[in-house]
Amino acid sequence: MQRCDYLLSQLDVLEAESIHIFREVAAEFERPVLLFSGGKDSIVMLRLAQKAFWPAPIPFPVMHVDTGHNFPEVIDFRDRRVAETGVRLVVASVQESIDAGRVVEEKGRRASRNRLQTVTLLDAIESHEFDAAFGGARRDEEKARAKERVVSFRDEFGQWDPKNQRPELWNLFNTRIARGEHVRVFPLSNWTELDIWDYVRREELELPSIYFAHARSVFERDGMLLADLPYANRGEDEPAFEATVRYRTVGDASCTGAVKSTAATLEQVMEEIAATRVTERGQTRADDRASEAAMEDRKKEGYF
Repeated sequence: MQRCDYLLSQLDVLEAESIHIFREVAAEFERPVLLFSGGKDSIVMLRLAQKAFWPAPIPFPVMHVDTGHNFPEVIDFRDRRVAETGVRLVVASVQESIDAGRVVEEKGRRASRNRLQTVTLLDAIESHEFDAAFGGARRDEEKARAKERVVSFRDEFGQWDPKNQRPELWNLFNTRIARGEHVRVFPLSNWTELDIWDYVRREELELPSIYFAHARSVFERDGMLLADLPYANRGEDEPAFEATVRYRTVGDASCTGAVKSTAATLEQVMEEIAATRVTERGQTRADDRASEAAMEDRKKEGYF
């Protein structure tokens, strides 16, 4: 009798787990949606969703919660990638939430629309009757993320209670919800930032150019380099200068910081990430420099 041994790499195991999650959620829920920002994590999720249902098309839309304060390179990439994939794009606009009086725009030098996304996201989920939203959270981002389950329950107000999380024994997911409730689903729960980059390399995925070293006009605020864009509210005491930088994450440009870097290739970026001891969000998100308790409170309100 011939014996065959199959050895799976770490990426193969992570990929198989994520594909299982996509298929399970698509089978159990009526209206899933994939949150897609054009960033590296959502790009990897989109590829995993393609693999999960190939050769059929992805059976749910993707949604971008658009703050209106974006990096132009990322929006251009988002639109091009969506067109190539053929998936339906839903754009939930923070500006429309402001115009409708649903949220009030922050004022002052450190004003950001990042926290305003919560209301826009919950309104879009309710309007489209989405019952499951795939998110790109990884458990190496910050401690509050690590308290999430893969299928993370949200009540009828979109709120998250870490003490009310359902057990997930042997990868068995509790998908039962009442009308008006929904779940957030995190297929990348067991991935790290380095895993994401390794998968991008293996799958030869294209990323927005700002993930690699480039010259950009920036200014320093609170030890962080922010892009000199019209909505960054740069003060007279914050002079702009040109630097060679790259971004570890993308989001609201008013609060997403760049890091000084000369890493212009995938391999160089991976070497840089392997050597760093600062988390992605701790180094690049001005509004995420908060305590574990503060971040947990934001998630309880319905934050990503």
